[in-house]
Amino acid sequence: MEKQLIAPSVFKGLDNIEYFNFEEDFIEEGMRCIPMIVRCKLDKAGIKLKIAEWVKFDTKEKLELALVPCENEEEIRGYHEYVKKLIMSYTGRNATLLITNLNPAWMDIKVIPAILQEKAKEFIKEISITQWQSLTCLQRFALIKLCRPGHENRNFPIALKEFGLM
Repeated sequence: MEKQLIAPSVFKGLDNIEYFNFEEDFIEEGMRCIPMIVRCKLDKAGIKLKIAEWVKFDTKEKLELALVPCENEEEIRGYHEYVKKLIMSYTGRNATLLITNLNPAWMDIKVIPAILQEKAKEFIKEISITQWQSLTCLQRFALIKLCRPGHENRNFPIALKEFGLM
């Protein structure tokens, strides 16, 4: 069976979007997965976006989900409502809601999550607190997402290398 070639992501190379090289491998069932910048905002907004929903959005909408701010309470609420409307308009179904964590582990620069340190030991000795603090919020988010149980984890060592940790 011939491997299907997928064009580079629309996010690759855009200056105003933090997008990682390892995300070019985020392909599931021939579909490009949701980039970390959008996944992070979805977590903040309390919405689980399924890949089957994501692929229905047009390129403009996907870029908007990556670009629109989602930091303060008002922006998060607006993001939440926008994603809910997109899902409803494309699927006729309500969005799957998540409980939001007001103090997510990736925001704490003083404590490296144990699950991350445990996974990192498979590839490097450990992540130092200095290294953890030098990462962007999105890099910390990505590492935590990539080391969770049930996740394929194949991009975890690639992310460690890309982020200068190995």
